[in-house]
Amino acid sequence: MANHRSRIVTMVLGLVLALLGFAAPAAGSTATDTTHAATTAATAAATQSAVSVAQNDCGDTSGFTQVRLSSLPPEATDTYRLIENGGPYPYPQDDTVFQNREGILPACSSGYYREYTVETPGLDHRGQRRIVTGNGGEFFYTSDHYESFSLIIG
Repeated sequence: MANHRSRIVTMVLGLVLALLGFAAPAAGSTATDTTHAATTAATAAATQSAVSVAQNDCGDTSGFTQVRLSSLPPEATDTYRLIENGGPYPYPQDDTVFQNREGILPACSSGYYREYTVETPGLDHRGQRRIVTGNGGEFFYTSDHYESFSLIIG
């Protein structure tokens, strides 16, 4: 009876995995084998998802230092929210095309990147801090006026 249940469990798990797009278990495999295969496939899918976040349509962004938005100055969060809401922006230069003349960001077509000011308290001008966005959903932060960039994550 236990062997019969084991086969049913294996078949049900195989059906569920097949419906989810995972390979069916090989004949003679056990429920443990099937569970291991599901775990391996899920891990691979999660890894692929994480890698694809670090890529854009026109270049590799995986070499950039990644920073959490929460670790940046609070004004960066303010700018991020403005971008997400479509403005209004404090400076006329905000939401304009960033040319990437420095060539630090991946080489994408003209108009792919846009730039936004991250205000610096105490300054009466725009300062050096910016967020640059890409059409693929990337957000880059620079604190040194385009000399270096970090990729903003979560």
